[in-house]
Amino acid sequence: MIRVRFHQAALAALVLATTLPAQAHKLWLLPSHTTVSEPQWITVDASISNEIFGFERAYPVDGLQVTGPDGKPATVDNATKMHTRSVFDVQLEQEGSYRISVAQPGYFVSYKVDGERQRSRGKDADKLLAELPKGATDVKLLEVLNRLETYATLGAPNKTGLKPTGKGLELELLTHPNDLYAGETAQWKLLLDGEPAAGIKVELVPGGTRYRDSQEDWSVTSDDKGIVNIQWPAAGRYFLEAGTGDKNVSNPKAAERYLQYLGTVEVLPM
Repeated sequence: MIRVRFHQAALAALVLATTLPAQAHKLWLLPSHTTVSEPQWITVDASISNEIFGFERAYPVDGLQVTGPDGKPATVDNATKMHTRSVFDVQLEQEGSYRISVAQPGYFVSYKVDGERQRSRGKDADKLLAELPKGATDVKLLEVLNRLETYATLGAPNKTGLKPTGKGLELELLTHPNDLYAGETAQWKLLLDGEPAAGIKVELVPGGTRYRDSQEDWSVTSDDKGIVNIQWPAAGRYFLEAGTGDKNVSNPKAAERYLQYLGTVEVLPM
């Protein structure tokens, strides 16, 4: 078991300040369907927005992976980056459940020039460091891994393709993500590099925030075994987010790493 004892707030503030001006922006995937009874294509959107499931800025899907019910890669087509969203199609042709994920590793660097804090981001740490302006001081390199996931099922659900990868921050889906109902409780386990992660907060927000005066969000925290229990108040689509940090970097030039899990699930009426 991994117990998180880390200055998450300061690290998260650095990441969010580097990505977008407003800290309320979220990264998410949204499938057109989560359960179907006949083989068909579904379309998935990827965006960054302040409103949950409202299109604002396209999220790149370079790290897209779709795992089919047999644990093998599934068919993806028409991947396109647009202005306010990225879009791709997934073919559901084999009965069972599909994990749709975008894992985006990257780096953020912060530094000072003439006493003023500057920040930049990219996928190549060496390139980021090489492009620092002359005279940059107080240089800090941060390793980042964002994992966006959602799920879809054709016919009867299974879990073969939903197994964790053992890399970064993930969910072990004890309750199937396409078998969620209003008023019931889902049980999931947070994993950090494949080990149960205790003390991590998971924030949940119902979709449709554009039409509400408040986010109506709530949070749960993983217990000593990494378990979170989530009771769904109503039917609809939900965004969930968890983040943590540590010093277990893969690049020795980075001082720390920050990991996020960002998921989308659909809850059905009873």
